[in-house]
Amino acid sequence: MTEAREHVLTGTRGMITTRVWPHPGPRYVALVVHGYGEHAGRYEELAQVLSGHGAAVYGPDHVGHGASAGERVVIEDFEDVVTDVHAVVGTARAAHPGLPVVMIGHSMGGLIAARYAQRYGDRLAALVLSGPVIGAWELPGRLLALDEIPDTPLSPAALSRDPAVGAAYAADPLVWHGPMKRPTLEAFVRTLDTVARGGALGPLPLLWLHGADDRLVPLPGSRVGVERLSGGRLTEHVYAGARHEVFNETNKTEVFADLTRFLDDVLPPD
Repeated sequence: MTEAREHVLTGTRGMITTRVWPHPGPRYVALVVHGYGEHAGRYEELAQVLSGHGAAVYGPDHVGHGASAGERVVIEDFEDVVTDVHAVVGTARAAHPGLPVVMIGHSMGGLIAARYAQRYGDRLAALVLSGPVIGAWELPGRLLALDEIPDTPLSPAALSRDPAVGAAYAADPLVWHGPMKRPTLEAFVRTLDTVARGGALGPLPLLWLHGADDRLVPLPGSRVGVERLSGGRLTEHVYAGARHEVFNETNKTEVFADLTRFLDDVLPPD
């Protein structure tokens, strides 16, 4: 088992903490881009799978999230978060020059990763989107229409059919359990539009993973965005009965196998 260590760098709006799962002789670098209200530490099992597959794994906590600086869950501009992620990629490239870089974004992290690929996709070997907030996502508009954002926490049961996942999420002190905040909702709306207008990714290989029973980021709306983003090299897996976090689902062994098979297909041989 690979022990994670922490690296801190100066981001656009304060200090950004990154978890690094090192590898003694990696064949590629994987950047894990986490979702709203959570942190990179929740991707420990995914990181171990990727490490076992030959990756050096990096996972930054975004501004206002996890161990990074900033008011909790406030993101005023996702372009700044993309810039922070790019700084982490620069650190990874400096440590592992010449290796291909794969980006894996979940939920809000899928939106960030999609925008990253529009800005810097010529420097990526592949993009993986898991339950991505992309395309037609109605929640921000509904909440912004209200005079006051309701203090309704996310239901842990919406994450996975495995009750242990929801229990761990509810007990995690680095997870935000309060209401969404207006500046972040406004930034979501702007960035969804930016990505929609930002164009397709050309030849960049794209893997899309989604739970068929995802009620946080419904499948049909996400499909609109993914198909618009894809430049033609799209591989998709929709998992019957799965909820929002496919990497934490009861069929995660299948999901991990689909992920590593895709990477074997698109990465150069050892």
